[in-house]
Amino acid sequence: MNRTRALLIAALMALVPATQALAQSRDQDRERPQQDQRRDAPSRDRPSADGPRADLGAVVRRVGAGRDGRMLGVSPRGDTVVVRWEYPGGRVADIRVDARSGRVVGED
Repeated sequence: MNRTRALLIAALMALVPATQALAQSRDQDRERPQQDQRRDAPSRDRPSADGPRADLGAVVRRVGAGRDGRMLGVSPRGDTVVVRWEYPGGRVADIRVDARSGRVVGED
């Protein structure tokens, strides 16, 4: 019985330094600033920091107002948002919207 206790105490004492090292590394990870996941993304996909951006939902509502058809997709591209729109009859157009103001600036 005494041997079992001695082995158990020795095993627990061996674990203490490993546990302390693990806790220390976790603390260091918390202190380290988180890196932006999109750092390596192309600049056209990153929002500009020049000002407030228009809400994508509001952009889609503005594009859809007064237009027949349906939205196929939305993609932010730098200072613009491109809304892909399908008109009745199958014609597809890319509608460019200013990302800050939400104003439609063109259609291709």
